[in-house]
Amino acid sequence: MKSDITFGQYVEGNSVIHRLDPRVKIVISLVYIVAIFLAKSVTAFILLTVSSAVFVVMTGISPRLILRSMKPLLFIIIFTAVINLFFMTGENPVFEWRFIHIYREGIINACLIVLRIVLLITATSVFLTYTTTPLALTDALEQLLSPLKKLHVPVHEFSMMMTIALRFIPTLIDETQKIINAQTARGADFTSGGLIKRGKALVPILIPLFISAFRRADELATAMECRCYTGGEGRTRMNTLKSKPKDWVFFFCILLLTAGIVLLNIFFPLYTVLK
Repeated sequence: MKSDITFGQYVEGNSVIHRLDPRVKIVISLVYIVAIFLAKSVTAFILLTVSSAVFVVMTGISPRLILRSMKPLLFIIIFTAVINLFFMTGENPVFEWRFIHIYREGIINACLIVLRIVLLITATSVFLTYTTTPLALTDALEQLLSPLKKLHVPVHEFSMMMTIALRFIPTLIDETQKIINAQTARGADFTSGGLIKRGKALVPILIPLFISAFRRADELATAMECRCYTGGEGRTRMNTLKSKPKDWVFFFCILLLTAGIVLLNIFFPLYTVLK
């Protein structure tokens, strides 16, 4: 399972995107996500798709790795596409049979929404999880949220919690696969039977998984205490984050891309269908 689900894993590299300031990468990700939601026409989605492909090539990460990270969301992607395909009406019917009516607008809308989900996953993967280490992500989140410290918000603890959760996703996936293999070797069946039977079959997986997760959490807490970790108060960093001109150039390019999306929606709407 670990080989299929790669979300949360860092891929070591020395590309331009790998070397960007993690604070800038977080902001870039947010702006790029906004650009994806602003896209309303086919021309805008073409620009987004081309730019996403360029970003993937720049990172040097295999496209198959990013596609495998979408496996957990495959059901949601298919369900969303089916809903838009069969329940959206239009003026150009393509197929009609009894109560089933499929319109050209529904087909295009389904394709664009699926593409939107794929682009969202690609953006977060390229700019965050695959190209940013958990430690750098923690420091970046803490510094970006530092103004909230004046409101007595535990920014450091929040950033640490988010990063630890992200870091342990691959570990828990690997642990789940080991438990499934062990239970299968003991004669457990997870593929046959009805919904209730399959639900009961998950109990021998969930209990050891929860025990393992709590054990890992206890070991991590013990390790942090042994290293005299007491929170973010008074802590210093060995590596200080510094922005470089290339970070702001890349950020400016993303802003231009967002502006281009808006202009394409207004002046070159090849086919505007999303509402």
